[in-house]
Amino acid sequence: MTRAAPNPAGEISTRALLALAIPSVASALLNHAYRAVDLYAVQWLGMAAQAALGSATFVLIATNALVILISAGAAPLVARATGSGDTTLRRQVVGNALLASVTVGVVVSIFFAVGADSIASWLGLQGEPAAMLATYLRTLAVGGVVFALGPLVDACFFSMGNARLPLTLQILFTIANAALNALFIYKLGMGIAGAAWASVVARAATAALGVAALWWSVRWSWADMWPSEALRRVLRVGYPIAANLGAYALVYWVLLAAVISPLGPEVNAALGVGFSALEGLAWPLFHGFEIAIASLVGRQLGAGRIDGAEAASRLALPWTLGTGTAMAMLFYVAAEPLCAFFVEDPRVLSEAVVYARVLAFSQLFVAIEAHTEGVLAGAGDTRSVFWWSVPMNIARVPLGWALAFPVGWGAAGVWWAINLTTYAKAAGKTAAVVWGRWKTLEI
Repeated sequence: MTRAAPNPAGEISTRALLALAIPSVASALLNHAYRAVDLYAVQWLGMAAQAALGSATFVLIATNALVILISAGAAPLVARATGSGDTTLRRQVVGNALLASVTVGVVVSIFFAVGADSIASWLGLQGEPAAMLATYLRTLAVGGVVFALGPLVDACFFSMGNARLPLTLQILFTIANAALNALFIYKLGMGIAGAAWASVVARAATAALGVAALWWSVRWSWADMWPSEALRRVLRVGYPIAANLGAYALVYWVLLAAVISPLGPEVNAALGVGFSALEGLAWPLFHGFEIAIASLVGRQLGAGRIDGAEAASRLALPWTLGTGTAMAMLFYVAAEPLCAFFVEDPRVLSEAVVYARVLAFSQLFVAIEAHTEGVLAGAGDTRSVFWWSVPMNIARVPLGWALAFPVGWGAAGVWWAINLTTYAKAAGKTAAVVWGRWKTLEI
């Protein structure tokens, strides 16, 4: 009796979806938890420290666009190569992407080291919050390379259908980061620089383990790292996602400088708490399903199974909609106790609660965005993601300013501008999935 050959594309079932989604959700939660951990850890340093870290969130997202350029480009190519059984292409993609990630990490390090003070000024920060942000960024500059390697390692393993190893690495990182925060910030008296050092040291250890595990799985050689056609394909697929993320972060930079900072440091700090702590819970839940959907869709298309890719999208839809509904209810009902866990100052708490309750009305639509982006990105149709995201993100600046000042809604006007543009993005990406260009796209 002969055994059936293993199917590299994987099966399409609820079990297969959840086997990827649950570890992916947990990994995404932990991957973003270091911001919440840092916010929690620095709250006893005062409002200035929380305002600095809240503003740093969008600096990190902006520079992360360069990192995502590589990991988002490599992910669908690795998934398709895995689905088709093309190990040669997979080695070339991983090798080229590793070299590119190291290069990106060096660029980010130089940017933080040289431009920390200017970045604080661009964000409209002054005095102690500006000084703390500059200190935090200069310290993070030490670890630019290790922060660039982590997302690539995760993306490659997710695309190959292995969500457990990234989760293990994220658990190790989160535990190490939390422990080192207490040591560096307070025990050694390093202040806000200690929060950055904790992240750098913890990420360096886990990135080293991840790269070693990736080599063991793929077995690339030095020749595979030499720039080739694989790198061009990675960049072509990745640049729309990177541009989208960069535009998203730059929009928040402008919002911070032109709208949020003029509303007061308590609004800066509230944004940091809401974005890093509350959305740091909700978005990873959505993103975990997005990762699972992208992995299933990419491998099915690599195996030439369009019907399997469509089935994967349909299978995941009730799960993403249910998660979005649950997060909407949590944001609205539990806003005050959730925010109070991260905030000592009553003014910051009041603004953070407003943020949470307004953003509750968009969580279902953020979940729909994540679902459709999983389908499109898994297929390599990253341009559709770009065109349905960037214009709406840019629209947040004039709309947020108008609702905050002429209309007189204050900070709530900015948060409602985010909601309204989220509705438009979700509708556009849903239309792109329904139209179906992604099903026959060659990458």
